[in-house]
Amino acid sequence: MTEIELAECVGAVAREEWDGLVGDGSPFLEWDFLVSLEQAGCVGAASGWEPRPLLVREGGALVAACPLYLKGNSEGEFVFDFAWAEAAHRAGFRYYPKLLVGVPFTPVTGARFLVRHAIDRGRCARLLGNALRELCASNGLSGVHVNFCLEEEMQSLVSLGFLPRIGLQYHWRNEGYASFDDFTARFRSKRRNQIARERRSLAGEGVSLEVAMGHEIPETVFPDLFRIYRSTIDKNPWGRQYLNARFFKLLAERFRHRLCVVLARRNGALLAGTVNVQKGSALYGRYWGALREIRNLHYNVCYYAAVEHCIRSGLERFEPGAGGDYKQMRGFDATPTFSAHFILEPRLAAAVEHYLERERAQATSEIRWLREHSALKPRGS
Repeated sequence: MTEIELAECVGAVAREEWDGLVGDGSPFLEWDFLVSLEQAGCVGAASGWEPRPLLVREGGALVAACPLYLKGNSEGEFVFDFAWAEAAHRAGFRYYPKLLVGVPFTPVTGARFLVRHAIDRGRCARLLGNALRELCASNGLSGVHVNFCLEEEMQSLVSLGFLPRIGLQYHWRNEGYASFDDFTARFRSKRRNQIARERRSLAGEGVSLEVAMGHEIPETVFPDLFRIYRSTIDKNPWGRQYLNARFFKLLAERFRHRLCVVLARRNGALLAGTVNVQKGSALYGRYWGALREIRNLHYNVCYYAAVEHCIRSGLERFEPGAGGDYKQMRGFDATPTFSAHFILEPRLAAAVEHYLERERAQATSEIRWLREHSALKPRGS
């Protein structure tokens, strides 16, 4: 017998049950990460992210789930629908609350329908997709948004009446590089020399970089990670503090085996750093900050040191996060991201559908152009 239910939070599900669905998937879907957000108070009614994971059980066993949130705003999603909310407001429709399937404050692609090994993924995706639509309609919510999902999940949801959306990020891929110099040999001389100058400039400032993973990370570093994160928020007028010190403490306790930090120091003093997450063959850039402003510090800490770590560790790809056209100039190529959206109100749905048609065409064209004009020369040229 198949039963579909809403849980109060991911923490209400046993860790081994939830992670049994995640398997080798995105580390940001793991119980430790999602429950740390809950227990630190980063998600909840106050932040507009109320966790309501949707579960599918058969014979009492958990066979599928999705990380579902009741959203009271559009903050921290990175697939922006503020214009849709404004259009709904002008037309007299209530846009909030809405439902969102995704990972809070984390623009990283991953499965959004978590399915136990050997269970029919397509059947579970249809079950969950239809359940999301029914939840939306029966509770008078404006819609359901499934962000940073897999392309096949988006296509499955389109067959259920969801609207497809395409975005782009810049990802680095390891094409069998033996060293960082082997990687930069793929650039034309002007860009290769620029990267070399940017790397040398730190040494000229007396700055050294260190990379540490998991239990190699010194205990004394963890209190600084929150300071690093806060420094970026405090400097930018558009910055939003979604995370708190308690969350970083829980990461150190529960998620340390996934962390890879890059730290910049001068005469022993911490200048800047970035918190990355590593799992399987991928590295994910997450939280960056600088306590002192030094030219080229950002490129070296966030990108060059991470790429060098990937090459040394044999990792296949590095996803540094959202935004940043400057990444393309440094060997990160355009990669599509996918989401799917169900809008209950027919008039708003028609307007959003028209908008997304034009946006998809533009995104597809831009990705094609960026790939054709990659900073990397073809192998052997």
